[in-house]
Amino acid sequence: MSKYAYEKKSVYQTEYTPDLGNKFAEKYLKFLKNGTTERRCVDYLVALAEQNGFTAFEKGKQYKAGDRVYLINRGKAVAFVTFGRQPVEAGVHIAAAHIDSPRLDLKPNPVAEQEELVLLKTHYYGGIKKYQWTAIPLSLEGVIIKKDGTAVDVHDDALTFCISDLLPHLASAQCEKTLDKAIEGEDLRVLAGSIPDLEEQSDKVKSAILDLIHEKYGIEEVDLQCAELTMVPKLEPAEVGFDKSLIGAYGQDDRICAFTAFEGLLDVEIPDKTAIVFLADKEEIGSDGVSGMQSRFFERMLSLISGGGDILEICANSKCLSADVNAALDPLYPSVSEKQNTCLLGYGPCITKYTGARGKSGTSDASAEVMRFFSEIMRKDNVLFQTGELGKVDAGGGGTVAMYMANRDIDTVDIGVGLLSMHAPFEISSKADVYETYRAMRAFLK
Repeated sequence: MSKYAYEKKSVYQTEYTPDLGNKFAEKYLKFLKNGTTERRCVDYLVALAEQNGFTAFEKGKQYKAGDRVYLINRGKAVAFVTFGRQPVEAGVHIAAAHIDSPRLDLKPNPVAEQEELVLLKTHYYGGIKKYQWTAIPLSLEGVIIKKDGTAVDVHDDALTFCISDLLPHLASAQCEKTLDKAIEGEDLRVLAGSIPDLEEQSDKVKSAILDLIHEKYGIEEVDLQCAELTMVPKLEPAEVGFDKSLIGAYGQDDRICAFTAFEGLLDVEIPDKTAIVFLADKEEIGSDGVSGMQSRFFERMLSLISGGGDILEICANSKCLSADVNAALDPLYPSVSEKQNTCLLGYGPCITKYTGARGKSGTSDASAEVMRFFSEIMRKDNVLFQTGELGKVDAGGGGTVAMYMANRDIDTVDIGVGLLSMHAPFEISSKADVYETYRAMRAFLK
């Protein structure tokens, strides 16, 4: 092979050791266990940030280089900021990730009785394979706003739910359907109880369940219309394999990039340019809404930390790593990938010049200058990285928050960890990649 040829290098060929990955994974697994929704992610990371010297941003207060603050958007998105030596107007370095994940949201009027069983009606959130969500344990998470305005946090490890599936003995007709049609969206109904209230004339089980809900949360059925309740997989994050080199868990897309960026920022004492880790909501459904990446909260945050500076000028002088996962080469399904341009597990974070679908639709497509800028940052700190696409041309595709940052006139490129079983209830990552991604985030933010 020519000495000028490019050859991918495994993280295991560097100074990385399994012990380093295990120590970092211990913290990451704890985060995954506690950060099962975007609200819980915000709460967990803010508490951790406060332990590391971050304080809530105070409007009008003068901050100096090295000061650490956070700004929360409606409890579902958050920005962590470490002020740099240069003024904010000189531009900032942003690592932008998202903390929402595919799930099953309860409908506004979810409680129904069918054949003397109570089922909770759901509407799936984000791109899922519906059949993967049946016959697995589920946990009810979220918040209810009562009539008096008080919030009721919903999270109870003692409660378990599930969606039933058809036994194979009677599933011949179901098995003839495509995977997409075998389970219909309206059939994702969650088993929630079976004991009847014998004093009721109709909907006896529903009546009994509503009594239990009132006893537990102090609400009536109508109050469920003013709630954000969701079903997430009740699966313990775990080390996977004989060598425990892999991590299996729900929600690694994209909490894996959120956590590595956050941990990278914790290691930065006084950056050259102000360093920001921006964790948004709603990416899985288009980044819309007041807590999504397209929200004006981002501009408001820049205005606040700059003391009312020129937002357009700040954006034009800034750089952003859109931190989101990519699809790692799966040996069981190699036909959807083009190996030379696909990320591999254990080869470090993947820098993705463009995402999108087909003719690069729905992407920002980083320039050559931007690719060189970020490549040199990684090489300067001896961070091992790879480049790749999200599958073969015309095989499908997907998007990230990159184009919404680029639309703000911010030079942006995607970077993230390669996953197996992306969007499944139990996604797989490599500890080596998680650790190397943390190093990449730290190198950029400092």
